[in-house]
Amino acid sequence: MKRPVVAESMTAQSLLQPLVHRQPAIARAWVREQIVAGRRVALVPTMGALHQGHLQLVRRARELADCVVVTIFVNPTQFAPHEDFQRYPRTFEQDLSLLANEGVALVFAPDRGEMYGERFSTFVSPPAVAQPLEGHFRPDHFRGVCTVVLKLFNIIPAHVAVFGQKDYQQARVIADMTLDLDLPITLEVAPTVRQPDGLALSSRNRYLSDEQRSRALAIVAALRQAAQQHGAGERDAATLEAAMRNTLDQAGIDRIDYAAVVDPVTLQPFAQPISDTLPAADPVAVALIAAHVGNTRLIDNQLLYRPSAR
Repeated sequence: MKRPVVAESMTAQSLLQPLVHRQPAIARAWVREQIVAGRRVALVPTMGALHQGHLQLVRRARELADCVVVTIFVNPTQFAPHEDFQRYPRTFEQDLSLLANEGVALVFAPDRGEMYGERFSTFVSPPAVAQPLEGHFRPDHFRGVCTVVLKLFNIIPAHVAVFGQKDYQQARVIADMTLDLDLPITLEVAPTVRQPDGLALSSRNRYLSDEQRSRALAIVAALRQAAQQHGAGERDAATLEAAMRNTLDQAGIDRIDYAAVVDPVTLQPFAQPISDTLPAADPVAVALIAAHVGNTRLIDNQLLYRPSAR
């Protein structure tokens, strides 16, 4: 791993701090310098409020490239007016400290005006895989995601970008957008990072009270139950979905947006029983949950494989 590029004015005490750029043109020029110098660049897009899940993405990026760029930008276009854009946690200085310990070379942290100028009016129409699930409950969400991710891919022309499996549908949407638009970047999806009790790490977990966090564990319990039932031979998606909903209801989850078992590529419902004919290494289905605990909306998922594969 090459040493991070640092500003000449940095003191010896801050040599491990990543370089921070806020202007797209300067960040793009820096990345191009690395590429011209023969270095492989990896990108990890985030909205900040970093936790160990993000840091695992960074560590995977370091395995894939010579230098890592992390973006920190709370993207307003992917939030609906009633959602939590204003209260979304912003912990920039803490984020920088965490990234310094991970050997990140550059943090690109633009403000809203740099990303969306006064006359900004161009948006990306997301692919078909964006329509179900999150697309139903958050209709404009993936339009904002696709737009900002395409902009980040243009500003940071990296060789590879790393995303997390926790945002499963988002990863599928970005993968299809990348394929459809012939974007010259490779995508890597890293496994979900969980706390010891199984709760998926999320920046929104900090909203939960102790009592709410305890109830939130029903989400991972429902997903694990679906995997166990599928492993025991259940192939009817509706039966698996009903069992997940029952587990969530019994735990007192405040509202369920969806508890679905769908095709892992298209995210469409199964018209027939879940098949076991796919290659053993490929998931045959994915179980996904979006649920509200108090005022906090949480998402999680579980890949389902042929019993012989896992």
